[in-house]
Amino acid sequence: MGMMMRRDRGFFPEIFDMLESPLLSLRPMGQSLRFEDFVRDGQYVLRCELPGVDPAKDVEVTVGGGMLTIHAERHQEEKEGGRSEFRYGSMNRSITLPTGAREDEVTATYDKGILEICVGMAEAKQAGTRVPIAMPEQGK
Repeated sequence: MGMMMRRDRGFFPEIFDMLESPLLSLRPMGQSLRFEDFVRDGQYVLRCELPGVDPAKDVEVTVGGGMLTIHAERHQEEKEGGRSEFRYGSMNRSITLPTGAREDEVTATYDKGILEICVGMAEAKQAGTRVPIAMPEQGK
């Protein structure tokens, strides 16, 4: 595999240079999206840093198919001296929900730049019910 990469690099160096260029590295909203997730009080909790956004207009949280997706856009204007600068950025992040997550029990809150999403978890099942095994009657 390593030999293949070196040979390919000889044929297509510009593609590899483009892919490795730091200018083209995608960093959503000018920073990497930092988040943590954990289980608290029977809920799956995901906390995500999203400073400088309006949660009512710029943040969308969707859930379905075992996935939780966060979409955010930033429209920020900075005024300095006599000039202003606009910074735009959008970010999408999808996270696979843990087994037992209830997609019909999801809440989201935004406070001081932190988006917190809570997903209810189904109660862990107790030991399964034993299934009786039928035996065909002998001697028929």
